Amino acid sequence: MSTTPSATARYLPMIARLLAGLAYTTFGLNAFLNFIPQPKTELPAAATAFVGALVQSGYMMPLIGGTQLLAGVLLLTNRFVPLALALLAPFLVNSLAFHLCLERSGLGMAAVFVALELYLAWVYRAAFRPMLAARVTP
Repeated sequence: MSTTPSATARYLPMIARLLAGLAYTTFGLNAFLNFIPQPKTELPAAATAFVGALVQSGYMMPLIGGTQLLAGVLLLTNRFVPLALALLAPFLVNSLAFHLCLERSGLGMAAVFVALELYLAWVYRAAFRPMLAARVTP
């Protein structure tokens, strides 16, 4: 019996990392260059109010876009992947909550990105183990 992983198992982490990296790099660039057209359907009132507040803050949308761009580039270049995943986690939690509570049409896409994040976090779990220790000494 062979103990070497199949080709699919061997390349799946790289494929997931590149898919997520490409998406986050694209969405991060879009925050600054606005090349993806806005959807024609109108958002529900609560979702519009929430997004409007983020835009009105003056800093939140560039911060989100910059974080997505940085994390996407890190994922694409296979550098500091656990850091990229940690940077994306708060955004993904909020994105999932936004689509669960305020705007359901994007829930499928949010779920795909959460699944990619969870899979990659599992693949890189050894890097997160020290951070998740209940007690550590400095």
